[in-house]
Amino acid sequence: MNIPLLDLSVQHNALEEELKEAIFSVLESQNFIMGSQVKDFEDEVNSYIGSNHAFGCASGSDALLLALMAIDIQPGDYVITSPFTFFATAGAISRLGAIPIFIDIEFNSFNIDPDKIRAFLEGKDELSKKVKAPIEKIKAIIPVHLYGQMADMDPIMDIAKEFNLVVIEDAAQSIGAVYRNKNAGTIGDFGCFSFFPSKNLGAYGDAGLITVKDPELAEKVDVLRLHGARPKYHHKYVGINSRLDTIQAAILQVKLKHLDNWSDKRREIAELYNSEFEKAGISVAYSGCDDSCLSSGSSLENGKIVLPVEEGGSPKSSGKHIYHQYTIRIKNRDGLAKYLSSKNIGNSIYYPVPLHVQECFSDLNYEAKDCSKAVCASKQALSLPIFPELTKGEIKKIVSTIKEFLENES
Repeated sequence: MNIPLLDLSVQHNALEEELKEAIFSVLESQNFIMGSQVKDFEDEVNSYIGSNHAFGCASGSDALLLALMAIDIQPGDYVITSPFTFFATAGAISRLGAIPIFIDIEFNSFNIDPDKIRAFLEGKDELSKKVKAPIEKIKAIIPVHLYGQMADMDPIMDIAKEFNLVVIEDAAQSIGAVYRNKNAGTIGDFGCFSFFPSKNLGAYGDAGLITVKDPELAEKVDVLRLHGARPKYHHKYVGINSRLDTIQAAILQVKLKHLDNWSDKRREIAELYNSEFEKAGISVAYSGCDDSCLSSGSSLENGKIVLPVEEGGSPKSSGKHIYHQYTIRIKNRDGLAKYLSSKNIGNSIYYPVPLHVQECFSDLNYEAKDCSKAVCASKQALSLPIFPELTKGEIKKIVSTIKEFLENES
């Protein structure tokens, strides 16, 4: 049995005729740049998540960049974010000459820890003494809604208001996710979405979208993505070329109608995984890690795995985790990854090297221990196959293979 990490072919086959019709309509119009489908898709996303303004752009990476450009981030400014995320989050900050401040994550959610943000801003932790960022130069927070579960936004918004910081939600993995009855991308000042093909709502190439609360900033973002020109050839800002292709917008229009159903299927699959792991007797609660994690990830119990934990993504707290990834923790993560691959079961490590210890940020002088929980996660986390068409039989096979690996180790 070959079980891929992600199989988009079944989804494509089910929508093939509708997708072809949408693509051909663009071909017939010959309006490939900023065609009517782009505005229609923006309006549909606005309606779907309840945002104020939405603008398609070339990628989720560009959405982050546009948000930072819109608030005039300058060289030498500081932006707070998570070290446990895809590189684009911090890359957008650095591209503008600003400096990322990496704040450690929570154990269970893998998302940035609001308590640690506050401790840093109040100068109450060792990292604040090490980084020595002038408070007036700290301009924004970029919380990342990782794996499809939103960060703990209420305390983050309280902190942002108190310290006069802009909040840019990195919602690249979380369209359709909910936190206390509020959709991803609608709580902060900006929401940044990616429609990379592997995302829950995926285009057939690079694509992104940015939501904006403030009408003046919304107008600025709209202009910035078009080289900063309005009217044409008259440039108010130095912008970038970041337009959502009309063909991609047409594809995303077709898929958006199915997103809620796909998200519900992913939740069902996550619940089935949880049930099968618990029946197999190999799951265990996770109480955190100690310093041994910094070298080996050895704080976890032998022969056991830790299942994903719903924090703000729990329906009990009016949330919704949409499981872009189903990610477990295990002591011998690399060994399990190799074993699963040998059995033709897809898996992936998101992410093996936290951003604060990446070579390109070595000049910031972070040490692994500065974000120790992110380091733990980088040594323990393994994402298993999850997509709406995954079958119960495939899930059972994955669970039994993991149990087999653990028994062989003991």
